[in-house]
Amino acid sequence: MTEQFNPAADRLVSQNSEFAESFSDANMGAAPSMRLAIVACMDVRVNVLELLGLQNGEAHILRNAGGVITDDVIRSLCLSQRLLGTQEIILLHHTDCGLQKVNESEFKADLESEHGFAPSWPLGGFDDPYTDTAQSIQRLVDNVFVETNFLRGFVYDVTDGRIKEVAQAQTSE
Repeated sequence: MTEQFNPAADRLVSQNSEFAESFSDANMGAAPSMRLAIVACMDVRVNVLELLGLQNGEAHILRNAGGVITDDVIRSLCLSQRLLGTQEIILLHHTDCGLQKVNESEFKADLESEHGFAPSWPLGGFDDPYTDTAQSIQRLVDNVFVETNFLRGFVYDVTDGRIKEVAQAQTSE
């Protein structure tokens, strides 16, 4: 017998009712109080607020598969800086990321076989999270729309809960 799928949305609507009864963030502004934006992977093992000791409202948290620096991440960082005053960016990648295990050409070939065409977007697969974090730092440094004076990158180890800083590559000016 197969287990029946129970949509999470029903549970979330109920939980929101409980949340709304003690809602206390009505006066919180949209700008993060620490003037900080964090780009992180969407992996459920990466609880950004908890592992960095942050509270709601202290930072903008941008998440996607792999914490990849996409055009949309750049758009969001630019808006965060220009309209909401963020000054510092932290990249937070992690060990044992799913994008380390995906073959991009095979993945796209499967999608093309299923849908008749391949997606135009890159997956952003990589072999090493430290190298990938350094490359992500460089993508931001090379982008004119994002201010990177206060930019640092870290890799979160999902086995021990610690973050390790990734050195920024030397850039030519």
